[in-house]
Amino acid sequence: MRTLRIRTFMILIFFIVLSVPWDFILAARFLETKTLSFAKSGAQDEMQQRHLAEITHLIETNPDQWRDPDWQIQLQKELREAKMDAAILSEADQEIFRSNPERAGSLSSTERFSVIEDGHLLGKVVIYLPKSNTVQMISAFAGLLFAFLIIGMAMRRLLLKPLERMGFAARQIAAGDWDVKLPSSRITEISEVRDGFEVMVRGLQQSFRKQAELEEERRFVIAAVAHDLRTPLFALRGYLDGLEQGIAQSPEKTAKYLAICKEKSAQLDRLVEDLFTFTKVEYLEMKLQDNTIDFKLLLQRSIDSLSPLARQKHISISNHAADGRFISGDMHLLERSINNLLDNAVRHTPSYGEIVVGCYTEHDQVKFTIRDTGPGFSPEERRRAFEPLYRGEISRNRSTGGAD
Repeated sequence: MRTLRIRTFMILIFFIVLSVPWDFILAARFLETKTLSFAKSGAQDEMQQRHLAEITHLIETNPDQWRDPDWQIQLQKELREAKMDAAILSEADQEIFRSNPERAGSLSSTERFSVIEDGHLLGKVVIYLPKSNTVQMISAFAGLLFAFLIIGMAMRRLLLKPLERMGFAARQIAAGDWDVKLPSSRITEISEVRDGFEVMVRGLQQSFRKQAELEEERRFVIAAVAHDLRTPLFALRGYLDGLEQGIAQSPEKTAKYLAICKEKSAQLDRLVEDLFTFTKVEYLEMKLQDNTIDFKLLLQRSIDSLSPLARQKHISISNHAADGRFISGDMHLLERSINNLLDNAVRHTPSYGEIVVGCYTEHDQVKFTIRDTGPGFSPEERRRAFEPLYRGEISRNRSTGGAD
């Protein structure tokens, strides 16, 4: 869509103001004279002056015939040819003759003079001239009003209405309604403001969407960390219960239990630190630590941390991982993941059940499996098993640590 600069629009307005009244004058001229030419106006003025002089001479030289009907008919004929009217009054302002009673209160141009003879006032004369200029003035005024009407409608459509709609759209956005439709305009400056407004709206939408995603991600991570806090807490409680009940009967076993408790407390400290990190608004993405990890040792540490809970349910956990399985990854996150898997296996395996942890190498990848004698996944749970924080209906009860 082609647009106009405001200065070009103002020039067009100035042109309309000048041209429309002139067009109306030409139209009035044509209706009155059947011609658009003004070349004969000088000759017409000269002829009008000659008629006026003749009529004035006729009235001034014949005061004694003012009341003569024949003379009045002759004067009426002269006035008709000149397109004029006249009124003759006596010295006492009594009407002697009037060619057209309707012109008595007319706003037409007039010529007034008195007839005096031998110092005695004989009468007063009023001659009404043609109305040619009055029609043209009225036409010019009507044309000016019409020009202002056109300009007002154009300014309303091209300037005021788009600005009003943009103001309404701004109020909609302030109220949280992003589904706004911005108006188009033929004025370049308003169109540029509209384009800038659209860019601003898109930027606000992206910022709002990013903020919502960030908030959702932070909420998810906090929930995940809070969920992962349970595993080391249960393990720590199990080993402390073992120490309290005297299960660790030798100094070596006591030292092992204390070492595991210390390790689980350190894991809790890391999880709490993650929780505080993820609550910050500036958090965007956690950096992964790249370390060389003995995967069998990592599996064994996770198994040892859950042994007290498994022992309470008389569940046996066996580790069939071979030695020399070294991988590269983040120790903290891998341990959280494996602890979650083993924790779920222990929780949902019936008493006197069995859990088998395996590990093998396939090409250049290390893979591990956790098998248990629990009920397994239903088809719906298998389909949604990898959704973040999803928990099957069976797990949603307090007996397995879930919520009612």
